[in-house]
Amino acid sequence: MDKVVASAADAVADIGDGASLAVGGFGLCGVPTLLISALHARGAAGLTVVSNNCGLDGRGLGQLLAAGRIARAMGSYVGANKEFARQYLAGEIEVELMPQGTLAERLRAGGAGIAAFFTPAGVGTLVADGGLPWRYAPDGTVAVASPAKEVREFGGREYVLEEGITTDFALVRAAVGDRHGNLVFHRAARNFNPLAAMAGRVTLAEVERLVEPGEIDPDAVHLPGVFVQRVVELTPEQAADKPIETRTLREGGDA
Repeated sequence: MDKVVASAADAVADIGDGASLAVGGFGLCGVPTLLISALHARGAAGLTVVSNNCGLDGRGLGQLLAAGRIARAMGSYVGANKEFARQYLAGEIEVELMPQGTLAERLRAGGAGIAAFFTPAGVGTLVADGGLPWRYAPDGTVAVASPAKEVREFGGREYVLEEGITTDFALVRAAVGDRHGNLVFHRAARNFNPLAAMAGRVTLAEVERLVEPGEIDPDAVHLPGVFVQRVVELTPEQAADKPIETRTLREGGDA
């Protein structure tokens, strides 16, 4: 039952070329930076990544992106990552964008063994009708577009069919974890981490504080250990490395 591995390098050792990954985090909050760095060092390429966004330039998934390791990204936000936007518009990466709530539910559904579900989000748009650019050609035309999806009416309202997502691996970060893989997330870091962990067939969790089994109150567990296969303990320095994505300061007044 002890799922702790010696290092992040050991945890990602069997992630090879072409693997699919569900990755927790939102912007730079709750991102499994140590595991991503270890995967970058390993050199795996041609990856399919499912995550809300692809980090920032040089941080989080931005490391893999800058190295050309990501072949396909599924998420809901391109945002401030200039390299992500450049690769997408240049046709160097395939990107499937979807509503943020749909992404969350597709991950949760995949982890719960639900093949597909109907949602009103996206009805009447290219999300349902098809035609969203997944990949551009070098000349700026659309090389690959999203297909149309099934739309059905329930109770007088239209809903679009979305498929659950499962991946080969999942990388997540938790504030507290025990040796059995039970995890607790801190506030906003609870964003996509539990959902990504559920969707991965093999889930790797880096934890800021490792405790013994039984130390976490069962009612305080955010993600049961049944969804986690490997646990990596962060050093205090690694746990404290939490850059701020955007800092906004008030003019004048007290600090």
